[in-house]
Amino acid sequence: GLWRLCLGPQRVMVVLLLYFFHVVSGQIRYSVPEEMKKGSLIGNVAQDLGLDLKRLRSGRARIVTGENVQYTELKTDKGILVVNERIDREQLCGDVTPCSFSFEVILENPMELHHITIEVLDVNDHPPIFKKSNIMLDISESANLGARFVLDSAEDHDVGVNGLQNYVLSSNDNFILKQHVNPDGSKYAEMVLQKQLDREDVPHLYLKLIAVDGGNPQKSGTVNIEINVLDVNDNAPVFNQSVYKATVIENAAKGTSIVKVNATDADSGSNGYITYSISNVKSNIADLLSIDEVSGTLFVSGAIDFEKDKKYELRIDAKDQGGLTDSSKVIIEVSDVNDNAPTINVMSFTSPVSEDSPPEIKVAGKLDFEKSKTYQLNVQASDHGGYTDTCKVIIQIIDENDNVPTIQLMSFSNSISEDSAPGTTVAVVNVDDEDSDGNGVVKCSINTDVPFKIESSLTGYYSIVTDDALDRESVPEYNITITVSDQGSPPLSSSKSINVKVSDVNDNAPKFDESQYSRTVPENNSPGFSVFTLSASDADWGQNARVSYFLEEKEINGVGVSSLVSVSSENGVIHAVRSFDYEQIKWFEFNVTARDAGSPPLSSVATVKILVQDQNDNPPQVLYPVQTGGSVVAEMVPRSADVGYLVTKVVAVDVDSGQNAWLSYKLQKATDRALFEVGLQNGEIRTVRQVTDKDAVKQRLSVIVEDNGQPSRSATVIVNVAVADSFPEVLSEFTDFPHDKEYNDNLTFYLVLALAVVSFLFITSLVVIISVKIYRWRQSRVLYQSNLPVIPYYPPRYSDTLGTGTLQHVYNYEVCRTTDSRKSDCKFWTVSDAVGQQNNFSFNSNPSLPLPHFRFLHGCADRSLSREDRLKR
Repeated sequence: GLWRLCLGPQRVMVVLLLYFFHVVSGQIRYSVPEEMKKGSLIGNVAQDLGLDLKRLRSGRARIVTGENVQYTELKTDKGILVVNERIDREQLCGDVTPCSFSFEVILENPMELHHITIEVLDVNDHPPIFKKSNIMLDISESANLGARFVLDSAEDHDVGVNGLQNYVLSSNDNFILKQHVNPDGSKYAEMVLQKQLDREDVPHLYLKLIAVDGGNPQKSGTVNIEINVLDVNDNAPVFNQSVYKATVIENAAKGTSIVKVNATDADSGSNGYITYSISNVKSNIADLLSIDEVSGTLFVSGAIDFEKDKKYELRIDAKDQGGLTDSSKVIIEVSDVNDNAPTINVMSFTSPVSEDSPPEIKVAGKLDFEKSKTYQLNVQASDHGGYTDTCKVIIQIIDENDNVPTIQLMSFSNSISEDSAPGTTVAVVNVDDEDSDGNGVVKCSINTDVPFKIESSLTGYYSIVTDDALDRESVPEYNITITVSDQGSPPLSSSKSINVKVSDVNDNAPKFDESQYSRTVPENNSPGFSVFTLSASDADWGQNARVSYFLEEKEINGVGVSSLVSVSSENGVIHAVRSFDYEQIKWFEFNVTARDAGSPPLSSVATVKILVQDQNDNPPQVLYPVQTGGSVVAEMVPRSADVGYLVTKVVAVDVDSGQNAWLSYKLQKATDRALFEVGLQNGEIRTVRQVTDKDAVKQRLSVIVEDNGQPSRSATVIVNVAVADSFPEVLSEFTDFPHDKEYNDNLTFYLVLALAVVSFLFITSLVVIISVKIYRWRQSRVLYQSNLPVIPYYPPRYSDTLGTGTLQHVYNYEVCRTTDSRKSDCKFWTVSDAVGQQNNFSFNSNPSLPLPHFRFLHGCADRSLSREDRLKR
């Protein structure tokens, strides 16, 4: 920007001295961004000081004194001040704001001394930087909620809005970030504990602290925060088993390892160090067993004797250094070793046999009740003297439950339809048991976890029938176990398994993954573009589960949906039939039917909504100013226009949507870029400084309108601006505005045509006026030559002598009438009366007579005469 500064009171003495020495002085202040390239324009010194280029050259204008003059260079041939060396605001001023340096420009003959101050504006060329790349924090897990931990601050060499503005902490559950401002204005952050830490759950936390500045584009710096959670003894040891079981042989040698117990402690360090001990055991066990307090291994320390103790039970304690304990039970079984020889102790023995002991009948072979239930024997007794006798012995065999019941499958269908009614027979079985009485009574049953039951039809025959509705989609097959048991003691049983498959019925319609689909398609897609794949599943099997997809026809904006999209009947892939245009159709909706191949077929419908995604395929269209091509349209700016004067507004639209339709306006080229600026968002063209008399009348601005698409599209409009206070000045200047050849040819043609039309109208008007004059002259001659009597009449002269109207002088009026006007009076009003009557003159005439013809002669008074002379005239 540019400011003209008036001299302050402190420079009054300097001004007076310069005045006495005939030195003219001035002061200019320029603002320039840092990091500008060498040769970049800072300001037009000649124009801002009101000097012409000849004066700069003749006065040998140069920079004489000042600080940091190496950064600038005065181009006397152009009268401009440019950047001579890269300016780094941070190197020049550091944190001081505003940052500026000054120097003097001197001209000779006459002497002129001008003070120029350059203010260097900060640009966002430095990101916030942390001194360290990592921050290490040790925080105890017992830290109280609300505990604060100050973090290292970041530095940003930029100032103002480009400096450090904010800190952001990465997302976590334990800490929140609080920000504070130091007395010097710098910002620092601290973490506040909002959720208790648990080292056993998360021993380390890794966070990121991001420092963000306010520049555009925004820059940021990051530091890693590593938090080491310190342990406290808040966890007791825990055995991995509540009961340990082990076996040891008797006579095991001392030091033999029996079992190793293990406990863990979630704490760390000394808080997690565990020792083991045997807790409160009898002295005999303490002499036989010992434990290593570090490893937890249980050893044999005495003589183990199975004959004394077959089992030992003891309790092991695990203790950490904080005094927290846990215990576990250990059961040790002692295995016997053949270390004792058998001994025989005969306490008493007698075995007398009577001589009269009768003979016995003994079973000499295996009996089978099922083969023979009774036996009949003839027993003969004889002595050595030859005498004999016989008797009949009948032996009845008692049945034993020694036969297992048998199952025989008489009829079986290994497949049953899932729509079978309850009571449908699946299989018929026959059961039998060769035993008798209670041993031969059988009971038949099936497993209870199937939708079947068993019914007795005939003696020894059972039917397996359905007990509930079947659903193949839930259970496709069943394993039925038939169990038969008798009532013997102990009872004997047998079983047989059959597999029943449930055949499918088309009782399930296809089901879409979603009832409503919504997908996005970019506009200008190629025909055949695959939009997405919809899928429907059918719980049935085989042919009943084969799904086909169909598009339901409907009209969308007067066209059939099949002309927009298609669906593959096999896999449900939806393709775009043609290229979509977001500006014509933004979205459309249709239905897709999924139908299975069952008999009869079942179907379901899903609604699909296609959203056409806008692409940046339309450039902005400028509505104003209208580019007429041939004619020159210019906006006038008076030379008295102040800073911020609204010259005009560029109005443009973009038929795209979203950010593709966000428009920005930039000044591409201009006759004088330092005079105008264009509003980035609103397109308003305003003056950025006071318009001066030295500014050229003709100003040509090239404004580019860009949208926010990727890639962006643009349109350019030429705005002609006339810096003038009157139209003649504009017309004289704009006659030589550059146009192309076609425009010049058209202009010439229209100028010639306009000249011909004007000439024709002038000649025609002249002929009409002459004709009217001649006509009136002839009419007057006819009237004077008529037979009516001629009455001498001298027309009076009337004068307005009151001076009460709007006229400042006296005017004379002469009335002339024809001799046959039949009226002798005329009424005149003063100017004030005429105005009151809205300039409508009325005459006292007879409405039945023709309106008389009057001719008013307006005589302009000679202002050189006196009022009396003018009245005489």
